[in-house]
Amino acid sequence: MYEFGKPNLGKQLNIDISTGRYSRYPLFSHLVTAQDDIVAVVREHAVPYLEPGDILAISEKIVAICEGRAYPLDQIHPTRLATFMSRFVQKTPAGIGIGSPWTMEFALREAGAPRIFAAAFASAVTKPFGKKGVFYRIAGPKVKAIDGPTDGTIPPYNRCVTLGPSDPEGSAATISAALGGQAVAIIDANDLGVNILGSAVVDPSLVEQAFKDNPLGQGEEQTPMAVLRRV
Repeated sequence: MYEFGKPNLGKQLNIDISTGRYSRYPLFSHLVTAQDDIVAVVREHAVPYLEPGDILAISEKIVAICEGRAYPLDQIHPTRLATFMSRFVQKTPAGIGIGSPWTMEFALREAGAPRIFAAAFASAVTKPFGKKGVFYRIAGPKVKAIDGPTDGTIPPYNRCVTLGPSDPEGSAATISAALGGQAVAIIDANDLGVNILGSAVVDPSLVEQAFKDNPLGQGEEQTPMAVLRRV
């Protein structure tokens, strides 16, 4: 008998969105590493729960980890520019973002210094007018997907910088095809919202609505995937 995992602390299983009521069933997994194959992980931990009509949501973090895109802090050597730029990033309760020299280093590598400078300038100019999210709109989705070290993440990834998947659309398509056309979405969610990085056989806006409150747990819950099922 299979058992679903627990939702993120304080989050409910059911949610009402524009197309009806849905249940989000978190799926427990083993500690995923770069030695894992994401399709094999999905087959082991998700396939036994799937029913016709279900949508499988997968955290972008485990896709990236399987690609070897999680880097321990002691292997990262931030430049002076990364250290300087990180001082001007606003920290939020949802996470450190690129507000550390380690994460800023990867932001500069992913987007390039000119784009980061442009994003920082635009953010500073528009902030007095109450506009939010300008920095990441200009810096791009690769920068927005960077996860820094946080206490709420399961070890050893609480001491790592994890980038977003290299090709989330391609990964979603590969997983979907391997499961016979399963609806799949790769999501980047935190307590500030959710972004759909890649999807196959599903309307991304539906998944965005259904996971806007971030019910998946990246810490001791160890639930990086979820079955989305209409009630």
